[in-house]
Amino acid sequence: MIKLYLTSSCGSCRKARKWLIDNQLEYQEINLATGLNRASLIEILSLTDGGTGDILSVQSDLYKELNLDFSKMRLEQFLKTIEAYPLLLKRPIIIDENNIQVGFNEDDIRKFLPREFREIQRSGAYSVFLKQWLESLA
Repeated sequence: MIKLYLTSSCGSCRKARKWLIDNQLEYQEINLATGLNRASLIEILSLTDGGTGDILSVQSDLYKELNLDFSKMRLEQFLKTIEAYPLLLKRPIIIDENNIQVGFNEDDIRKFLPREFREIQRSGAYSVFLKQWLESLA
């Protein structure tokens, strides 16, 4: 299952949601503004290549206001800080069992499509296939 971590005021979040809907992918939407549980945060971190640096919004006003040195934090302190201030995270964060995407990128988000769809898209027959597939669902 795809999980979409977002806030309602984020333009990139709206683009990601629209892309998932347009591609008829099932997803669970999690609003970061209402908080993020520890298990979800650990799941997100486990999918990153660069750890906390991949998901922290270092350009945000909140990050600058808190003036914390995340590079010196132990994992437990980091988790507690993000639980208290989930809007320190970049948005959107899109994950499934094997993939993560931070931010919206129309090319990169394709990794959440089933493999057969990606192969068909590459072959140039995607629009014909998608139309036939949608008709078969009706």
